[in-house]
Amino acid sequence: MSKLHYTHCPVCGSSDIHPILTAKDHSVSGEDFVIWQCQSCTLRFTQDVPDENSIGPYYQSQDYISHSNTNKGLLNKLYQAVRKFTLGQKSGLVISHTTQKGRILDIGAGIGAFLNEMKQKGWDIEGVEPDYGARQQARNLFAIDLKPTPELNQLPHGSYDAITLWHVLEHVEPLQDYVAQLKKLLTPNGRIFIAVPNYTSLDADLYGNRWAAYDVPRHLYHFTPRSIEVLVEKHGMKIIGRKPMWFDAFYISLLSSKYRTGNTSWLGAGINGIRSNFKALVNKKKASSLIYIISKN
Repeated sequence: MSKLHYTHCPVCGSSDIHPILTAKDHSVSGEDFVIWQCQSCTLRFTQDVPDENSIGPYYQSQDYISHSNTNKGLLNKLYQAVRKFTLGQKSGLVISHTTQKGRILDIGAGIGAFLNEMKQKGWDIEGVEPDYGARQQARNLFAIDLKPTPELNQLPHGSYDAITLWHVLEHVEPLQDYVAQLKKLLTPNGRIFIAVPNYTSLDADLYGNRWAAYDVPRHLYHFTPRSIEVLVEKHGMKIIGRKPMWFDAFYISLLSSKYRTGNTSWLGAGINGIRSNFKALVNKKKASSLIYIISKN
């Protein structure tokens, strides 16, 4: 198995990188992975992860809901119910920062639920998804034909009013090439919407190396507002808005509580989610997850 070993920060290129903690893959393998941190831009990244040709088996879990669409268990049922609500929020956010109708590209589209929402609002849709099973579900559930990931580089430049990555950027490799391609695909006045977890949130502090959003080895990178800003500016773009994802603090806390004790602590996780969101109300850069709205300079 080939592995990715970084000698420099994947975001800023600094060599001032050091191991910071060890996290366990609770979803599939039970293996431990070491997470390193860049002292310059604050990015954390998972060291020695399987490369893109070897990581596939680590996604093969019914618990990985964006691919399986499972509603097995109370936690997944809750996720499904919340997703129906947040789809409307996401579509409204995109429209408010772009146009009433346009052309959208969703990367890491999963089973196509968000693209279906945008299609219902009159948008021309296109999506990319690496998982074959998820692409099949998108076709069966919504009659949406998603493209495999390699076709991202074949899409026409300057064609999309909105490009969305809902908890996707933390999975992609190589990172810099990916962001460069996003910029090429965007129209001059288009917007990129990137949602990623934030390890400077209170829930991340509370759960430490059991914080579910580390999700090693599937999450290659663990972002902060600072590291996203550095990454975006490196490609001649800028952040024009940030929006907390309020439900994530609760969902991540529920998973994290299970990883910490073996059982889901509904009350304790709920309290921790409230505490995390309260801190984010004071400073949105401390939200459990953030949506970054990005434009070309």
